[in-house]
Amino acid sequence: MSHPSSTNAPADLPLLLGGDVMLGRGIDQILATPSDPILFEGYVRDAREYVRLAERKNGPVPRGVDARYVWGAAREMLADRTRRRILNLENAITTNDTPWPGKGIHYRLNPANIGCLTEITPDCLVLANNHVLDWGRAGLVETLDTLDAAGIASVGAGRDRAEAERPAILSDGHGARLLVFAAGHGDSGVPADWAADESSAGIHYLPILDETAVKRLAGLIDSHRQPGDTVVFSIHWGSNWGYQIPETHRRFAHALVDEANVDLVHGHSSHHPRAFEVHNGRLILYGCGDLINDYEGIGETTPYRSDLALLYRPTVRRGRLERLELDPFAIRRLQLQACSPPDRDWLLGVIDRQAQRFGGRVIDSGAHLTCRWEE
Repeated sequence: MSHPSSTNAPADLPLLLGGDVMLGRGIDQILATPSDPILFEGYVRDAREYVRLAERKNGPVPRGVDARYVWGAAREMLADRTRRRILNLENAITTNDTPWPGKGIHYRLNPANIGCLTEITPDCLVLANNHVLDWGRAGLVETLDTLDAAGIASVGAGRDRAEAERPAILSDGHGARLLVFAAGHGDSGVPADWAADESSAGIHYLPILDETAVKRLAGLIDSHRQPGDTVVFSIHWGSNWGYQIPETHRRFAHALVDEANVDLVHGHSSHHPRAFEVHNGRLILYGCGDLINDYEGIGETTPYRSDLALLYRPTVRRGRLERLELDPFAIRRLQLQACSPPDRDWLLGVIDRQAQRFGGRVIDSGAHLTCRWEE
């Protein structure tokens, strides 16, 4: 199917995409203004325990760090304004002390630590996920207010349904637009009652991935699209662990490309990278993995290695993927650090095997990992 909206797009649109950015709990505790460390989890009741777990694994972690610390070796790349940078923010930004009832894990960043995000100032933060309402609707509204005040665009959540479904509209730097839509699906752990409605804050929620949903999203996208726009659809879906891609996800992603004229599908929720696919020239990332988290001292993350992260740097031309480079990092001492050669080789092997399932290959080109795919 043709993609008429992309015919007037600029020659190249460089993007930078990442998976889950979790700045709460242990990470919030090492920043300049930590939240109350109380947790409501079944096993850990103090967020500082996640710092101690990281220290047992990899050595001392500094406290009261500046806003640059967490990003470490990835900071320059994340702050590169020549690319449109889209990340999934998987925590609330709030001082609210009342957690969502019945939920086992609650992530939050103190608003006083917003400098951790303004240090890189991403072009768009996706909020349609299973943690943004961990501290209630009040916590979500404070998150939205804090990001607005910081000048950081967000998408996928809002003070009502219309705002939650509205795209982030970004300039591509060459006179055309990049539209970012976002939604969360229940199989990632998003509670159904987190859906925004006409009078309540919440997220853009997808109860089922079917043809009806595709038609609704196609209509929503077309209601905002102008000639020359490039469209990214960001979706929080699937389990935290494992490499299997559900067939329902693959059909839905293909339909977004073929029927809703989406140019790139940005999937996340898995704590480790999953396969990617190029379908009709459009990139589908089924699971980008965590970019930053506080899990490095938790043993059950093996054998999937959620301590290894990827940044995805696709370049699209008239909506079609021209090239894709991947940059690996390791989470050590609650900071993104350069991968050791053995870790880089391990991650390369995993993502290359996953890419081969859908006609792709990943090779080490030296400076980056480079992806190839069947035309």
